[in-house]
Amino acid sequence: MRVIGLTGGIGMGKSTAAAFFRRARIPVFAADAAVHRLQARGGRALRPIARAFPGTVRDGVLDRGLLRNAVLGDRAALSRLEAILHPMVRAEERAFLARARRAGHRLAVLDIPLLFETGGHARMDAVVVASAPEAVQRERVLARPGMSPERLD
Repeated sequence: MRVIGLTGGIGMGKSTAAAFFRRARIPVFAADAAVHRLQARGGRALRPIARAFPGTVRDGVLDRGLLRNAVLGDRAALSRLEAILHPMVRAEERAFLARARRAGHRLAVLDIPLLFETGGHARMDAVVVASAPEAVQRERVLARPGMSPERLD
């Protein structure tokens, strides 16, 4: 089975590209969705996150704003968070690929925003980079809930 890495910055069109692959009946693994599942109520990442970042998990729910503030501008804190999440996401990725192989798919897509930053590109047979003009990217990102020009810049 061939594995294609799909990557690109925020607002560049990764979701549109992933939808194109899905419409062609090519299975797509979304790393961001895996992170959300891991951080959701009952998710496997909650306990380790709560230990590493006290106060960010209350009543079994992650306060994403508090976690974002805890890692923003703190490279060591971000590294701690990545050390928790990346192995878990990678395990889900491996399980996804195993299911796709068992189902007889000849091609699978891994939608991973930090593909190059994490060295994941080395595991791919090919990489697709979603890209858009800066003005289009800005418009898309600012249309997201909770996003502001200050936060974007």
